[in-house]
This record gives sequence, C-alpha cells and structure tokens, in this order.
Amino acid sequence: MQKLSTREILQQNLDRSVPGQLNKLNIWLHNVRSMHNVGAAFRSADAFGIQSLLFSGYTPTPPRPEISKTAIGAEKHVEWESIEETETKVKQLKEAGYLLVGLEQTTHSILLPDYEIPSDKSICLIFGNEVTGLDKDFLPHIDQFVEIPQYGHKHSLNVSVTVGVALYAFLEKYW
Repeated sequence: MQKLSTREILQQNLDRSVPGQLNKLNIWLHNVRSMHNVGAAFRSADAFGIQSLLFSGYTPTPPRPEISKTAIGAEKHVEWESIEETETKVKQLKEAGYLLVGLEQTTHSILLPDYEIPSDKSICLIFGNEVTGLDKDFLPHIDQFVEIPQYGHKHSLNVSVTVGVALYAFLEKYW
C-alpha cells in the first residue's frame, strides 16, 4: 500500500461525479465573524462539489489572506456571492425553486439523520453566527430547520465543523 500523490488524488476527484443534487446545493453564511470559518466553508464546499457560497451580514469575503490560509485555494474554485439585501436574495432563491434549510436548534428542528430531502427542490443550507446562531429576524425566511444531534454537555459546534457535518450528511442522502 502507498499513499496517493496529490496529482493522483486530484485526478481521482475530478473523475468522480457529484451524486444527486449535491452540486446544486448552496451554502449561506450569515453574520459569521471568523475568517477561519469562512475559509473552512470554502474548503468543504470544494471537497463536496457544492455550487456556491453566499455571504451576508458582516461575514467576511475574499480576497483576505486569513480566508485563503484556511481555504488553501478553494476560494478560487467555488463560486461565491456577497449579499447586500437578504430579503431580495431569499425571494430570488425561492423563485428559483430553492428550499431554505437553516442549521439551528429550534422547537421545530428535524434531526439531521431524520431529514428527508424533497426531490423537487434544490437546497440552500443556512448557517449563522458562531455564538448566537441564526438571527431572529432571519428565522421567518427559513422553510425548514435541521439540527445535528448532540449527546454531550455543550450544545453547539464550531460553524466550520457544522458545515462539514451537514455536507457529509447531505452527501449520504444524495448518494
């Protein structure tokens, strides 16, 4: 057994097809403060073949060395957009047939393993602030809420970890 070279890994990745509708999935980061989390979201989006990243509120956007350091170039391969008017973008996405799915712990959240992806909709996964989650004024725009089941004493995960866990769960659902 030998490790694959980076060139072999790249070729293997490019030869694969993104399963299901995963490549039509969008990730939206709203009021995410950390450039590390933004860079990590780019890297995860690239790894999973995600269509694009959307940024709103005070979420930092490229070009920033702090983002590039974590993204290690993924920001050059994943489309992204900075959103000025949240409500306008919400309307555009819904008109385009997207279902807005927020990663948040609410009284109506569905546990991620139990979530069933509608076959007739594309998905936009929305992630909020590292400390406070999704803003209350953003909640009414979201169609469904999912949460990652947790079993320990803490009740949250880092945003970059949440993005990775959610994308892997969606990969399995689209597979």
